[in-house]
Amino acid sequence: MHAPITRRSALLAAASLPFAAALPRTARASAPMQGLAIAPFHRVAVGDFEVTTLLSGTRIVEDPHTIFGTNASDADFAAAATAAFIPADKTRFYFTPVLVNAGAELVLFDTGNSSSEIVAALAAAGVTPDQVDTVVITHMHGDHIGGLMEGETATFANARYVTGSVEHNFWSAAGNAGFDAKVRPLNERMSFIEPGTSPVPGITALDAPGHTPGHMAYMLESSGQNMVLIADAANHYVWSLEQPDWEVRFDADKAQAAATRRNLLGMIAADRLPFAGYHMPFPAVGYLEAKGAGWRYVPASYQLSL
Repeated sequence: MHAPITRRSALLAAASLPFAAALPRTARASAPMQGLAIAPFHRVAVGDFEVTTLLSGTRIVEDPHTIFGTNASDADFAAAATAAFIPADKTRFYFTPVLVNAGAELVLFDTGNSSSEIVAALAAAGVTPDQVDTVVITHMHGDHIGGLMEGETATFANARYVTGSVEHNFWSAAGNAGFDAKVRPLNERMSFIEPGTSPVPGITALDAPGHTPGHMAYMLESSGQNMVLIADAANHYVWSLEQPDWEVRFDADKAQAAATRRNLLGMIAADRLPFAGYHMPFPAVGYLEAKGAGWRYVPASYQLSL
């Protein structure tokens, strides 16, 4: 039998290489380091729909326990991170609008933090802003409405705008600077929908409140296939999916947000549906497997590209 490989045995084996292998060799021209990079778009098929997730930005955030699992102990938070092979002292945020080519219409769900970022992501995917027919806003936090306007100019010149009436009414009365700068100028071009209704054929709004009062998810359905766009119903693939009752600082109504996670994620897991999550690790498409009190995130591989 062969001895098992351990870190110590591997190091000892390297140290015992012939002397010639350790001699210096002529250096070739080295390539410069280019820094970390993530592809800015990812396209899959859901029936006859083309679904493209767009990376409109990413950033590293320190001390994530001040954001996720605020009702969990430091020990439990650290244990969940260790079990998932991620650090407990920092995390990476992803901002992932979704573009759906539904055949008759090109539909963009959310717009990222800024016009420049969403336009760049669209360009990488081969799309110009003027090609977007409909912009759907799942809710009105700044990282979802930031790309609607560039100064006083609408980013998506030919689009109509759709959002939930509860969400719009809440922010309209809130005296919010982001809403006033990014959404209010588009009010005359905006239509309002309720859960259970459709912004375009094959796409249905799902009631998913808690993160904000009128937050909505969306069900895609084409040729017998489905995908759910959960937006911000869950904000982290470990600390929200595996621990749906852990509170998130950004959730307006924390108890309602937890109930939404249980209802929406439970349905996704039970029906074995793919989903896209705005803050999931890019390309932000995966499945859910029951795990303890919550669900384990299973990133999609080639299921939607066959």
